[in-house]
Amino acid sequence: MRFAFIIPLVLCAGAASAADDLSAAIQNARTACNGINTELNGMKTMAGINTAITGVGTVAGGVALGTGIAKAGVDNDIEDLEKQIEELKQSHADTPIETLEIADPSKLKKEQKEFLDKYQAIAGQKDIEEQKSKELGNWRTGSLATSSATNIAGAVLAGTNRVGGDLKSKISECLESIKTLSAVRMQARISNTATEPELARAENIIKNCENWATVDIESINNKATGAVVSSGVGAGLGIAGTVTSASANSQSVRDGDAVREKNLNTAANVLAGGTTVASGVATVFNATQIGAIKRAVNVAEACERALRQ
Repeated sequence: MRFAFIIPLVLCAGAASAADDLSAAIQNARTACNGINTELNGMKTMAGINTAITGVGTVAGGVALGTGIAKAGVDNDIEDLEKQIEELKQSHADTPIETLEIADPSKLKKEQKEFLDKYQAIAGQKDIEEQKSKELGNWRTGSLATSSATNIAGAVLAGTNRVGGDLKSKISECLESIKTLSAVRMQARISNTATEPELARAENIIKNCENWATVDIESINNKATGAVVSSGVGAGLGIAGTVTSASANSQSVRDGDAVREKNLNTAANVLAGGTTVASGVATVFNATQIGAIKRAVNVAEACERALRQ
């Protein structure tokens, strides 16, 4: 009779222990897996901000390049006007323009007046084109400066928007807790010591949380590295372009060697193109990083939702 009481007690104790193990394993998974989503969502927000920032840099670089190309066209027009003025002067070498400009208009001969009017019309158009060229040069310089600033900001943000060691450890701990839960659930099923709802709940948690094993965390960091490098290149080219553009548009250069001015303008345009491309690449890296983070967020949300049920 004594053994008849002991055996049921032992079986009940074993069942209670198995049920407690399953409950403890679920609680352990909840502790290990909760909170990952919050940090990843913060990273996704930062990647979105950085995409917008480098996007502005790309647009600014494009504006600088477009403005530089437009300026080159205006500068060519100025060259043509200068040639016309020089040809006009040579055709009337015996009639200095300076003399005609200060002379009494009523005393000028018809031919002299026509010559002066033509000269002043061309010279006036040249002044207008030179002012336009100056303004376009200033726009190019300002756009390059904007692109440089946004690329610097983009490089800083991308450099910090990475999955650090703590988060990696957290994800590893979550996966380990899910492996433990899977083993405990299997044992409880074999020993028939847990209810079907308890087993189903554990199975749902395992199904959703074990997907962490399919998430490529390193791809998030690789895209951050790509964005840092591209933004850094864009910033370097943008700064060089800003300095070159400002120099090309300075009055001392505009009034000096025409060949040097043209070379500086060409270099500024090339640098504007370079920073535009680099900014565009950084924008792509940031945008694809959002996608990689979003996939991780989806796993984190599904896992934490299963743990709450």
